[in-house]
Amino acid sequence: MSLFGKYSSYYDLLYKDKDYESEVEYIHKLIQKNMPGSKRILNLGCGTGKHDILLAEKGYHVTGVDMSEEMLSEAKARLSSQDSRNLQVNFFQGDIRSLEMEEQFDVVISLFHVMSYQTTNEDLNLAFISAKKHLCKNGFFIFDAWYGPAVLTDLPSMRVKRLEDDKIHVTRIAEPLMHANKNVVDVNYTIFIRDKINDVVHELKETHHMRYLFKPEVDILFDKSGFQLIQLEEWLTGLTPSFNSWGVCWVAKKI
Repeated sequence: MSLFGKYSSYYDLLYKDKDYESEVEYIHKLIQKNMPGSKRILNLGCGTGKHDILLAEKGYHVTGVDMSEEMLSEAKARLSSQDSRNLQVNFFQGDIRSLEMEEQFDVVISLFHVMSYQTTNEDLNLAFISAKKHLCKNGFFIFDAWYGPAVLTDLPSMRVKRLEDDKIHVTRIAEPLMHANKNVVDVNYTIFIRDKINDVVHELKETHHMRYLFKPEVDILFDKSGFQLIQLEEWLTGLTPSFNSWGVCWVAKKI
């Protein structure tokens, strides 16, 4: 099964408690602070499109790219299910490491730890180069990722999440396996989906390979790919990253 394959069908339910509105407001403020007047956004790893549609509702022209056909199908269905006549949103399938689009954007974003899925230096460098290539002069690159100092302070542990709607009940078990010399955590998911109508239970498994990042290594890759770090802060709070900051946000300028 491909990453986010069948998993994508239950993705929005599993993350229904995620505060997309606050995240979009946070990104909007970062954009207006660093590049006021920006309109064109490229989202690398758009998933099911919630960030994209909310950004479009703020007046941005958003292009979302994702590798998963299933996730994009959910995104397009979400867009078509509402009054989207005035929303400037487009979704395309593509690999963010080798993306070739003819236009450039004011801002490139990559949210919900998409950069942590780039588990090798080569993959991360290619993603950074792709972001730079699709930015206009002096454009900004904004992304969040797992923060190494916090991951190694509060080590990943087994977690269980249970959610339901009127049709299904989902239980997700996450079991981590850390690779000390790769700065990578394998998050092994076992997901049980119970159909409430016929009481049939389906099981599926996914392994997500997640890299945690440190500022010095990102600085090196920024230098290599042509970015200047503007700010590094705790995701959503804007605080200086600490050993308690599992999620952090990098803001970089194309040079």
